[in-house]
Amino acid sequence: MKLVIAEEEIRKRVEELGRRISADYGGGGLVVVGVLNGAFIFTADLVRALTVPVEVDFIRVASYGDNTCSSGEVRLTKDVELSLAGKDVLLVEDIVDTGCTLKHLKELLGKRHANSVRVCALIDKSERREVAVEIDYTGFEIAEGFLVGYGLDFAEKHRNLPAVYHLLNP
Repeated sequence: MKLVIAEEEIRKRVEELGRRISADYGGGGLVVVGVLNGAFIFTADLVRALTVPVEVDFIRVASYGDNTCSSGEVRLTKDVELSLAGKDVLLVEDIVDTGCTLKHLKELLGKRHANSVRVCALIDKSERREVAVEIDYTGFEIAEGFLVGYGLDFAEKHRNLPAVYHLLNP
């Protein structure tokens, strides 16, 4: 594995994102929806960096399985349990590459009568984009490589690493 983003870089960027998001949502009413499993660590750190009242829930979708490439099919395996009606929603993703999963989730949550649905992604791999999606808050832009650590995995392994690494031989 090759180090891509060090633990300290992640910590500083999460704090910056927390300040920016808190400034944008000063009025409260924010629901943070983390995308499981990959974004659970990022979501926890981001929520702790926020200074505004917040509710937290999670949603889970499957599109990779044990592969390094998306299957293109997005299956909802755990839905949010909080009501999103009349609230601002911040969808927190670990990584956005093709955009297919994010597009699906934004459409799904948009049908829940939320005031707004914005996206915060730890990593944006825009060169792999197949579907146009907007990321409102981006942690890092990474050009290439299969990434693991800080919640990102390969076949459910490597999530526990405190930094982000390029997995050289998946």
